[in-house]
Amino acid sequence: MRCVIARYPFELTKTGVLASMAGVKPEPVTGESVTIGRRRYPVKQVGAVVTGQDRRDFTSGEVVRAMIRLGFTCHSRPEAAPVSAAPRQPAAPEPFGRPGPGLLGASAGDEGTVDDVGR
Repeated sequence: MRCVIARYPFELTKTGVLASMAGVKPEPVTGESVTIGRRRYPVKQVGAVVTGQDRRDFTSGEVVRAMIRLGFTCHSRPEAAPVSAAPRQPAAPEPFGRPGPGLLGASAGDEGTVDDVGR
């Protein structure tokens, strides 16, 4: 199948893409991806391997369109990792007694005393 990626024509086939990606370790998927064989690859990685071009030279949309036309399954974003419910931490215990003036300041009527004893 003839397709244009980054203004350059390529003659791609499904078996050719499978052969090109054989033995290539998938990078972590952070955006659009394509399933090739039993592995899921970022489309930019597939485009770079298949075309030999720099990833900055083409868009992921160009590669997605080509891969869909060849019969591969494309994904719009990575699958979300399962969210584990972390146990909630208990709140800090309440302080005992009345705070002194150093923490909240003296109020009218305290007349500078630190506690009820009047020292």
